[in-house]
Amino acid sequence: MSFPSRRELFAAATAVGVGTATFHRAVAATAAAAQPKGGVTAEMVQGAEWVAGVTLTDDERKSVAAALTRTLQQVAALNKLDLGNAVPPAVHFEPAPGEAPSGGRGKVAAAPIKGAKKPASDDDLAFSSLHQLAELVRTRQVSSSELTKLYLARLKKYDPALLCVVSLTEELALKQAEAADKDIAAGQYRGPLHGIPWAAKDLISYPGYKTTWGAGHFKEQTLDGKATVAARLDAAGAVLACKTTLGALAMGDVWFGGMTRNPWNVKQGSSGSSAGTASSVAAGLVAFGLGSETLGSIVSPSTRCGVTGLRPTFGRVSRHGCMALCWSLDKIGPMCRSAADCALVFGAIHGADGRDATARDRPFNWPADVKLKDLTVGYVEGRGPSEEDRKVLTDLGVKLVPIELPQASANRIVSMILDVEAAAAFDDITRADVKEGLGFWPATFRRGRFVSAVDYLKAQRARTLLMREMAKATEKVDLYVGGNDLAITNLTGHPTVCLPNGFNKTGAPTSLTFTGHLFGESTLLAVAKAYQDATGHHLKRPPQETWVVEKKADKKE
Repeated sequence: MSFPSRRELFAAATAVGVGTATFHRAVAATAAAAQPKGGVTAEMVQGAEWVAGVTLTDDERKSVAAALTRTLQQVAALNKLDLGNAVPPAVHFEPAPGEAPSGGRGKVAAAPIKGAKKPASDDDLAFSSLHQLAELVRTRQVSSSELTKLYLARLKKYDPALLCVVSLTEELALKQAEAADKDIAAGQYRGPLHGIPWAAKDLISYPGYKTTWGAGHFKEQTLDGKATVAARLDAAGAVLACKTTLGALAMGDVWFGGMTRNPWNVKQGSSGSSAGTASSVAAGLVAFGLGSETLGSIVSPSTRCGVTGLRPTFGRVSRHGCMALCWSLDKIGPMCRSAADCALVFGAIHGADGRDATARDRPFNWPADVKLKDLTVGYVEGRGPSEEDRKVLTDLGVKLVPIELPQASANRIVSMILDVEAAAAFDDITRADVKEGLGFWPATFRRGRFVSAVDYLKAQRARTLLMREMAKATEKVDLYVGGNDLAITNLTGHPTVCLPNGFNKTGAPTSLTFTGHLFGESTLLAVAKAYQDATGHHLKRPPQETWVVEKKADKKE
């Protein structure tokens, strides 16, 4: 019989609830003195009692030690299974427990644009809204092939300065564009995404191309399956132009090729983790893109790069075929030039697929049947919109009322849940002692292994209380604006749209967030669209002439 290693002892202790993030400190001295010859000892259990928060008798220590030794055998057997990142746990998070899905998927259509004409310049065409591009392609004023070649040329020209692309999917894009042109010419128009080039965050799998997760350790990885969101955009006739950068394993904007740049200031990163999608959309290199969020990865780069990002309700969009970081927090959403554009993309990708157990069919209708004068919008005192933005909203007809959000415990809850689930998602490489090419994650993965199952479930129970508090806090409003609520809403699963609302003194974009009720994306996007129609902040373009200048300056350095 081979005896357990020190790491396996720690893992076994964690599995039965005797262990926390500092468990190794309590037992390291004992374990280092001599490898146990008969498994876990009563002395080792005693050394960990203060961390576990219990005091045991001698007989209880012997009993726990014997149980831990047996658990080691179970853990060893589990470690032989080939789970990888793609296998989810048999339990899943429900943002609205007890509510049965109903009403189908709803209907989505592009708002009509009268007299749409092709812009005079390529730049104007490249920065056109998805709605405008859809009308130009539908009326055959612009072919999908022409549009695709324009975006591919821009990707090639500006990516060296922005570092927003992992893989240029040129061959695929040209084939899809040609097919779209043939279908449209034959009267087989599929809808507003038909023939429109888009960007996929490189944790979305697509056969024939690498899916690197932004991490050096996985930079040669190819996956055979196609992510549900990619398959649905294929079905809608969209054209995949590139796979965009993300910080290593979905943290930050630094990937194995460097730091993705903010088109408004190329000396600055684009934030993350949906770094490349935000950068490419802001720079007019694609018409729209998909990002993902666990804790700010759509909202943060949308703010930095001045684009409009929709983080949908948890469970509205399937994550099948996408890298798992935290199963009970991960979400996929569109990043576009406007809220109305986000609605068109969301309309194509949402709904159940039978592969992601969290994905649900709920109706989403667009254009939304919403009367602004009938809406009550909440705001948080001291964390809400500026006086200028409040005036915009009241001029639109909505009623503004103050609310209080349950802020206190959210940050503590979300960090524990994220640490543990991420550690589980990448358990295989942690046990293999992989540390290089993973960014800042190895320490988190190691730390997550020492949080007990009891404490993890306690955090999830606290999450239930937070969900109830959130429901009470928002019961009298249709949505709310602002709030500094990333930790709260990612835990509760509420949808948020982040959109540009001007610039600060340094010339950097600023943003405003609107948060809706669970599955309330129709109303949420309707208010966001009305705000954008009234202000026009989203129409501003970053100074693309500086991208080439910065590239030359980098070479001289």
